[in-house]
Amino acid sequence: MTPRQARELAVRSLEKVAPDIDAGTVGGDASLREDLGLDSLDFLGFVEELSEGSGLRIDEDDYPELATLDACVTYLTHRA
Repeated sequence: MTPRQARELAVRSLEKVAPDIDAGTVGGDASLREDLGLDSLDFLGFVEELSEGSGLRIDEDDYPELATLDACVTYLTHRA
């Protein structure tokens, strides 16, 4: 997976679980939970969307690596 594909997947996933957020305008270093206000269920839905979209199993131990869109891109490109 290229960084561009990873970012597109992360943006689509974020928009699906939090449709009120314009993910295309979110800075790559914005905290998904603190800055964007994703609660636990939203974050789990986001991780599920990332997992389904990438075909990767994302374990709970990896959740801290998904704190921002940039971190998600790094995670997905290195794992895929």
